[in-house]
Amino acid sequence: MSILNRQTPPQFNGVDNIQFIRPQQSTLANGCNVFTFDSGDQDLVRIELIFNNLRFDAAKPLLNVAVNTMLTDGTTKRTAAQIADRIDYYGAFFQVDYSYDLSQVTLYSLTKHLKTTLDVVKDVLTDSIFPEKELETFVRNQQQKLQVSMQKNDFVARRIFNKALYGNTNYGLAAEPDDFKSLTRADLLAHFKKMYQPANCTIIIAGKADPEILYAVNSTFEGSWGGTATLTDITQPKPEPSAERFFYQEKPDALQSAIRIGTPFVNRNHPDFPALQVLNTILGGYFGSRLMANIREDKGYTYGIGSGVTSLKNAGTFFIASEVGADVCRSAVSEIEKEINLLKNELVAEEELSLVRNYMLGSLLGSLENVFSHADKFKNLYFAGLDYDYYDRYTDTVKTIKPDRVQQLAQQYWNFNNFYKVIVGKY
Repeated sequence: MSILNRQTPPQFNGVDNIQFIRPQQSTLANGCNVFTFDSGDQDLVRIELIFNNLRFDAAKPLLNVAVNTMLTDGTTKRTAAQIADRIDYYGAFFQVDYSYDLSQVTLYSLTKHLKTTLDVVKDVLTDSIFPEKELETFVRNQQQKLQVSMQKNDFVARRIFNKALYGNTNYGLAAEPDDFKSLTRADLLAHFKKMYQPANCTIIIAGKADPEILYAVNSTFEGSWGGTATLTDITQPKPEPSAERFFYQEKPDALQSAIRIGTPFVNRNHPDFPALQVLNTILGGYFGSRLMANIREDKGYTYGIGSGVTSLKNAGTFFIASEVGADVCRSAVSEIEKEINLLKNELVAEEELSLVRNYMLGSLLGSLENVFSHADKFKNLYFAGLDYDYYDRYTDTVKTIKPDRVQQLAQQYWNFNNFYKVIVGKY
């Protein structure tokens, strides 16, 4: 029997080469682009139909999200309940998702039931009618959810922060109750017809995606889903950051204060983006980060604090977020500033940098657990206009970045005095 030596850590083997599953590209008869990831081992398939959001209209700011959310609320053939029952009967799963840049319809289905479940998807994408009764329910529910969320300091801080960075755009949207009242069925229908058409759609198929599956998708939509004569405008207004950099919304009875600090930033298309992810991870991008070690573990100001780098189609964001005890809010902000300045003024120890390298490469490798996650990685590239060499650059950067490069990036991109700072609670 072997005896464990608890004085010697287990050997760590570095990540040398990450192999990505790459898609096969084809085009449906209606012109829609299709990317297929075929695992071939289980009789399950995921089909994602992804649409660029239409240009943000400040006079009607909620159309993109409202249309996407209400897609499954009824067609001329089926009510919302009948749509759900039909999907459930065949053991499938059907959902809609909205993000700042894209709206998505996703179907998970056993391959043997795909033709039947796809017919429901086609019905939704070609014949949604946004019933007046369902619209009234949507407006009422969303207003109630907003009222509840507005009592949460972190939600309010995020709204103020996004509005400050991106102004009157889809990225800066901070809905008010009256915005929901302005939604009309006529506007929803017009928006739906412009946006949900093949020319504005990318389909990504993952799972058992053999030629029969592609044929089923093509035959389902061929001839029944065409475009409109109206030009689809998917450009977006240019963000206009606020001149004001500090926002404080006092809540005298608050036990905790929400902190959100950051700045407009580069996105995934910028050559510095992989290296900046290393810098961000050191500061606040994982549980062993400096912000966690200082503000949670040492000072005990919070249960959690983190930083992040967000890549959007037309923008990027660097942010730090936490909720801390109201009585230590000012001290927490000072400690955040201290940690940022330390990275600007002192070299990162090689031991700490090595730990971050291993964490980041392990996280990337661990995120590729199945064919669906490989498809997700492809989406990050495709909608940013990048190729797979991005991940080659990413892994090479993480493996080879040196402490002086980390320091240089901190000096170049971080100026705490110019950061946007939002406090909701007490300060």
